[in-house]
Amino acid sequence: MDKILGTIQIIISILLIISILLQNRGAGLSETFGGGAGGGNVYQTKRGFDKFLFGATVVLALLFLGTAFYSFLQK
Repeated sequence: MDKILGTIQIIISILLIISILLQNRGAGLSETFGGGAGGGNVYQTKRGFDKFLFGATVVLALLFLGTAFYSFLQK
């Protein structure tokens, strides 16, 4: 059971990393200091794939936390 749970955690963590890296939240470090063409602190509604990716990231994070907590309780 430990090997299966470890494999599931690895798969979820890789998918979580990919989903986080796919999210485009700005131009990088220049956005931190107010540069870039982002227009400042303008709120934009998530639509389409961005909305799906955000939801998938939240679900994957909760799944990872759940499996980690379950793994902790088993030991």
